[in-house]
Amino acid sequence: MNVLVLTYWSYTDALIQTYTLPYVRIMKKHIDGKIFLVMLEPSIKRLTIDEYSAITEKLSKEGIIPVFLKYHSSFVLSAISWLLYFPKLLKIISANNIGTIHAWCTPAGAIGAVIRTFNKKLELNIDSYEPHAEAMVENGTWSNTGLKYKVLSRFEKMEAKYADNLIFAAPGMQNYIKDKYDVAIEKYQVKPACVDLDAFSDKMLKDSKLMQQFGFNDKIVCVYAGKFGGIYLTDETFQFIKKCQDHWGLERFRFLLLSNIDDAYVKQMAMKYQIDESVIVKLFIPHSEIAKYMGLADFAICPVKPVPSKKYCSPVKNGEYWALGLPVVITQNISVDSDIIASNNAGAVIEALNEEGYINAVEKIDSIISNNNRAEVYAKIRPLAEKYRNFTIAENVYKAIYASLG
Repeated sequence: MNVLVLTYWSYTDALIQTYTLPYVRIMKKHIDGKIFLVMLEPSIKRLTIDEYSAITEKLSKEGIIPVFLKYHSSFVLSAISWLLYFPKLLKIISANNIGTIHAWCTPAGAIGAVIRTFNKKLELNIDSYEPHAEAMVENGTWSNTGLKYKVLSRFEKMEAKYADNLIFAAPGMQNYIKDKYDVAIEKYQVKPACVDLDAFSDKMLKDSKLMQQFGFNDKIVCVYAGKFGGIYLTDETFQFIKKCQDHWGLERFRFLLLSNIDDAYVKQMAMKYQIDESVIVKLFIPHSEIAKYMGLADFAICPVKPVPSKKYCSPVKNGEYWALGLPVVITQNISVDSDIIASNNAGAVIEALNEEGYINAVEKIDSIISNNNRAEVYAKIRPLAEKYRNFTIAENVYKAIYASLG
């Protein structure tokens, strides 16, 4: 029996590379047949024909067949395009003996739920189910009276009600579903964002050539690998960095920003909050190399907006930071991560997004990295990744669901 995996991301997106493909490969261990992996490719920065061919050849050797569809950012164009995609996917399902749909996150889960209405014999499994629609309202991207919110909320309820297996990113999601949708969930698994502990290890710490290249020797370096806006804090992040600059001084502090955000925007925000241009080192690094750049840092930040729905998310980067032994500055009530960091003295939880909150967090981090050497900090924090972000967690979840297909 073959499986159709639905995603809403591009092959080059980190969410495919770090949050989908590693798990698909684990799933494949328990599935005799093939996995058809659906990805949405944008019109801009599209893959070339040669790249499509190379990706198809590479994945096919692993029993993973890529299915590339076109992504439309426009809600109207996206809706129209899916009217054309549904028949195509139904044809793929019929022609390839596909018995299970495995959808990643609730937007792709909505597509899976629609396909399921056309073929009720299909098993529907939804991975990383979390309140996406509510999160978009809470972070100010959508309105709770808008069409997008109403449509996705309706689908999220439908997914919860009819999925054969739900995989949550954090514990407690079953209670959220019961309270919001009045749907009782009996069959579910919990799988946080796991990390390749071999790729993110002490071998990646303080690369001497890179330390010299960026002038990081004798510096306190904070790293953030991510975006701004949406679910992530922007102004507050730069306000925190300003307090770091004030605390350690221009000569000692550096902010390593690993992001593809526009350089001009970063300079604008730095100027707004009086952060010296020498303090910010901005780079865009392929994920295959990002561990050794993260490893240059002394601590990291996870600036997720502390909105209620984020209690049920699972930030990938926290697992990577922990695997590298980095103390993490985080906001309150982010998954179980905030509590793990607080209870293990593994960073700082910002209790209030104001000057006092930022200063307290900076002083907390300073106490951790000043009173211990790098090896001691690593030895203390690394076990958190081994316990809470180990791929064996995912292995057990997928084995429980797919062992019968192996």
